[in-house]
Amino acid sequence: MEKRKKIGLFFGSFNPIHIGHLILGNYILENSDMEELWFVVSPQNPFKDKKSLLKDHNRLDMVQLAIKNYPKMRASNVEFSLPVPSYTIDTLTYLNEKYPDYSFSLIMGEDNLGSLHKWKNYELLLKNHQIIVYPRIFGEEKKDSDYLQHENISLIKAPVIELSATEIRNMIKEGKNTRPMLPPEVFEYLDGSSFYK
Repeated sequence: MEKRKKIGLFFGSFNPIHIGHLILGNYILENSDMEELWFVVSPQNPFKDKKSLLKDHNRLDMVQLAIKNYPKMRASNVEFSLPVPSYTIDTLTYLNEKYPDYSFSLIMGEDNLGSLHKWKNYELLLKNHQIIVYPRIFGEEKKDSDYLQHENISLIKAPVIELSATEIRNMIKEGKNTRPMLPPEVFEYLDGSSFYK
């Protein structure tokens, strides 16, 4: 049987994509058996307010600009054509059917593990997919998740980059310099626009 190509899926609104996302994505590619990493741009997260969200195609454009010098990274708009709100399990089902030769793993922050049981069909996710968990800084609410013992979950010691897209959007609105936090192409894209202002 032929080896299936291993793809890591990094879901997010990427509103905007910042250097923290790239550092993390690159670390996972260099320190795991993933052959490609796809940034899956989410049209609407069922748990997030939509009003500060840039249009889907603008966020996809920024991801494409950000990763153009990273040959193992891809920007995916797969969820744009799926029913909204998008659920991870539905996207994975679709991708598994479309790319039978690929093996998809999920990349998520440690902070999401605590609410994994609220995800649609999370048992199926756990059973059929490897989940790569990267560390996050927690407030008081940090609990050691039972999930970390699961055979399909692996915690990687990626660098913790405390950058938030919300903070970047607020800084742009206030006219502050966000150049060091964004890939240069994304900074130029936003700088020449009225986005987030």
